[in-house]
Amino acid sequence: TMMMMITRLLLLLSISTTSVSWAFNIASSSSHNKQLTSNNDHDSESPTVVHDRREFFGSLLAASTILTSSAAIAADGASDNTVVTDKIFVEFKGIANTNAADAAPTKDRIVIGLFGNDSPQPVSVLKQLVTKEGYRSKCKELDTTRLLQKEQLEANKVYNACLENEDTVGVNYDYSSVWRIVKDERIDVGAVSGKFVARENPLFEAKNKLSHDYGVVSVRRGDDGGYGFTIFPGKKGSSAAAVLDEDNIVVGRVLEGMDVVERLNDMPVVKSSSLNYMALTGGAKGTVAPSRACRYGGPMYCNENKPLRKVLIESTGSL
Repeated sequence: TMMMMITRLLLLLSISTTSVSWAFNIASSSSHNKQLTSNNDHDSESPTVVHDRREFFGSLLAASTILTSSAAIAADGASDNTVVTDKIFVEFKGIANTNAADAAPTKDRIVIGLFGNDSPQPVSVLKQLVTKEGYRSKCKELDTTRLLQKEQLEANKVYNACLENEDTVGVNYDYSSVWRIVKDERIDVGAVSGKFVARENPLFEAKNKLSHDYGVVSVRRGDDGGYGFTIFPGKKGSSAAAVLDEDNIVVGRVLEGMDVVERLNDMPVVKSSSLNYMALTGGAKGTVAPSRACRYGGPMYCNENKPLRKVLIESTGSL
């Protein structure tokens, strides 16, 4: 826990201070003995002086080592020592079963410990998103720039549907999806759909020095990451971890269900979805039209790195 880490740090600092004091006392004693030796006109140093000098340098080395260890502990931003203030669960539906005898999709749960002391605002939002009442958010402004009348009519319909339940229904994770998987780099969860795609995104803000390592959960800094969160399935210190350290805010860690995370990490995904294979073989030219969720929800709802098998969040809650 955090208290144990602080106690250990204070103990090491106390020991190091004592060691330095001891070293300087020995130095003073050595200097005094050397002066006495000089006054007695000895040609060589006494055994006591030599012994004290050795103890002096040994003590300095020990103090230096302890201070270095203390600094390393203080600077370590690893989240495995961070206090868990709340626990939530997320239950998935649609992850492929790795058991060859039973390939049917299973229902799988993970438990996430949240760091409410270090990331209070993002944790507060996530705790609301896992409830039935949800997180209250306003509708996005109506986009009136559609060039085609059909698209504008659809945009109007989405906006009006949003206004109907803006003040009564909050956004939650019910039947949201796992929308992106980049193996060993990130698993992006919680792309809301349907009646929620026209809601304004939450603004995630927090300042902490926690870094990404295996099983860490984070949210994208700012308001362009939607309602979802990211599970990091990779190694601390990797380039993928560095990217997330820069862009995301660490909010928690998976406490139970890392086997579920590993199965998500291994799922096959869409690659180069924007490429028109028909045109490459002499067929009709053109691009695949983006889905409705892609048009109104933003780039995060488009297809690249999307799991080939649809994976939904079936239920969530607090523990």
